[in-house]
Amino acid sequence: MLAAKGVSYDLVPVDLDDPPEDLIDLNPYNSVPTLVDRDLVLYDTNVICEYLDERYPHPPLMPVDPLSRARLRMSIVRIENDWLTLVDQIEEGGRGADTARKALRDELVKNIQAFKASKFFLSPEMSLADCALAPLVWRLSSLGVDLPREGQIVLDYGERIFRNPAYMRSLMPEERGLHEMEK
Repeated sequence: MLAAKGVSYDLVPVDLDDPPEDLIDLNPYNSVPTLVDRDLVLYDTNVICEYLDERYPHPPLMPVDPLSRARLRMSIVRIENDWLTLVDQIEEGGRGADTARKALRDELVKNIQAFKASKFFLSPEMSLADCALAPLVWRLSSLGVDLPREGQIVLDYGERIFRNPAYMRSLMPEERGLHEMEK
């Protein structure tokens, strides 16, 4: 999101198995992301994103009208609860990984209309939903999620976002290897 906004920032990678004292002092949950902006400390992803969208209003990543904002928030909740939890299960491995992989593939295919509706996910402009969804699409191949032919629209959506230099700058070195760009 910071890259999409064009905001400069200092990224501090954290090993959650051995969190630094600074994080322990700042965040009672010892979780990431944690944003420190002057005297403000935020540690909930959605709160951080909405704060940054208000603090740095251009380009806006939330719609102006309340109805569209509510719809966007609900789409983010669905992405987090229905799709990103499957990514966690896949990354954990074990017996549930294959089931989660199939469920994620099926969920993405079931929601193809949302990818077809506009240039971005449910919107003609990039939004917070794209900031939540793009990392998932970036990792599909490394997660072993192979989409059927009709799922190409999801991959095409991802490639539109990935071609943005800001997206590429936002990736940590270990994330770059999780996706192979189309030529």
